[in-house]
Amino acid sequence: MLRRTFLAALPAAAAGSALAQSREANPNRNRPDVGPGDRIDGANFASRSAAWGVRGAAATAHPLATQTAIDILKRGGSAVDAAIAANAVLGFVEPIACGIGGDAFAMLWDPRTRRVEGLNGSGRSPAGLSLKTVRARAVNGMIPSFGAVSVSVPGAVDAWWTLHQRYGKLPWKDLLAPAATLAREGAPVSQNVAYYLARSLRGFTRPGSGIEEVENFRRVWAAGGKTPAEGEIFANPDLARTYDLIAAGGRDAFYQGEIAERIERYFRRIGGWMTRADLAAHQSRWDPPRTARYRDVDVYGLSPNSQGLATLQMLNILDTFDISGMGFQSAQAIHYAVEAKRLAYEDRARYYVDPDFARIPTDWLLSREYAAERARRIRPDSILTDLRPGQAPSRGDTTYFCTADADGMMVSFIQSNYRGMGSGLSPDGLGFMLQNRGELFALQDGHPNLYAPGKRPFQTIIPGFAVRNGEPWLTFGVMGGDMQPQGQVQVLSNMVDFGLGVQEAGDSPRWHHEGSPEPTGEPAKPGAGLLRLESGVPKATREALAALGWPIGESDGGFGGYQAIQRFPGRYAAATEMRKDGVALGW
Repeated sequence: MLRRTFLAALPAAAAGSALAQSREANPNRNRPDVGPGDRIDGANFASRSAAWGVRGAAATAHPLATQTAIDILKRGGSAVDAAIAANAVLGFVEPIACGIGGDAFAMLWDPRTRRVEGLNGSGRSPAGLSLKTVRARAVNGMIPSFGAVSVSVPGAVDAWWTLHQRYGKLPWKDLLAPAATLAREGAPVSQNVAYYLARSLRGFTRPGSGIEEVENFRRVWAAGGKTPAEGEIFANPDLARTYDLIAAGGRDAFYQGEIAERIERYFRRIGGWMTRADLAAHQSRWDPPRTARYRDVDVYGLSPNSQGLATLQMLNILDTFDISGMGFQSAQAIHYAVEAKRLAYEDRARYYVDPDFARIPTDWLLSREYAAERARRIRPDSILTDLRPGQAPSRGDTTYFCTADADGMMVSFIQSNYRGMGSGLSPDGLGFMLQNRGELFALQDGHPNLYAPGKRPFQTIIPGFAVRNGEPWLTFGVMGGDMQPQGQVQVLSNMVDFGLGVQEAGDSPRWHHEGSPEPTGEPAKPGAGLLRLESGVPKATREALAALGWPIGESDGGFGGYQAIQRFPGRYAAATEMRKDGVALGW
């Protein structure tokens, strides 16, 4: 899906001159009644203005989910209540990205404690699935993308429950009711979802896909042999009944009750390893976020097994350079940022694993001294050729959304099946797909991320949060696998270094570097990898990066999907973008 091609015709000089006008010469930017996010003269990269609200805001990847979140806020619900209700709706209307068969992570601003809190809602591998068995089913030394061997315990429902127990205001059952009603009655399918449902059908049914059974997917999402087209009404009564069970029985209905029993029976039928005992043992974990100071902003990220530290490491490196002086969308600014990414991702491949199975040198990875050491390797006129992870001191597809409420709580939430619709497996009669996060284990002896029973795999999904002058400033996220830290850094740099508003910062053209080593044990691609530049990046910038030696790839649409809410005194500005089917609303 390519939705930015209309920007490709932007003149090469337009970005620089227009930005200068909008940030310096344009007197409108200094009006007291205008803040970042407003659409005014010179805001060339905004597809729309931000959505403003006084009592709350929501930004999700689907209009119905955003409307549901706002409805929950209007009924007196907290930002957490609104996030849970929105996520349940997304599980129905955006099954190509998320659902209760996947994991979840969250960060939020707690106005009572005045702290950013973090929650790790990722599940573990089945206790009865051995490394020997996984290796026997490997393809070219890697865990396959589809099938039972890639399934780990889904953590989303327990994450909802854990958040609601601490921060919920409305009754639990009320949060699932809107999604259950929509799933039962049906809703029109959006363009993005229609496109990826059709692609999933082709992928799951191709010869050699490795999926044990596809009939449940066909029955729910491809009745009659085809997936629903854009605008077609689609219903999922199986998922509605599943939501009803969770609404009545809480998280135990999923992890110990009828749903858990059905999942266990399903794997007995098709051949698999997930059991009711695996589900019953699952528990989310409160995880204090780590921070990095970028200019005058404190940026928060979750620790491994999440990849949240990658954003912080990149920012620590870039903080040693004058990025704003290099120029917006300039070749130099992109060059330095891509090199920071490559350096951080070397550590990501080596150290980002389940902390219950390895000792992670987090303090050292986030130290200013280490960042300065890594930054000294970057050269303005050449590309790094000998990249390795730092030597630690010796010491023994996805959906993102955010909500905010009248009390000042701001929630940053990300939830995923991993590869679109996950493993390709849907338990009998439940109406949701099971994730394939287990694909992200390594199989090499001695690797910290080596597969083991009861272990959490490396996770790509990361919520974002930033605080300025001790006050909550931005809840944000950029969806899309390894694009997530890269996208987060670009959004923050757009706002902090170049003064873009919350809507412009997300709509601005992005870059995506591919080819770094992976925590799965996959080595780096030869040379400098591949640098993809989104349409709208100035032609002169493309040419300069190519002249520097960067291999430039085609714009493939893989630049993530952005949602954000920015806080101002007494009000919020919510943003989304044209790359997804999302909507931002304020109340």
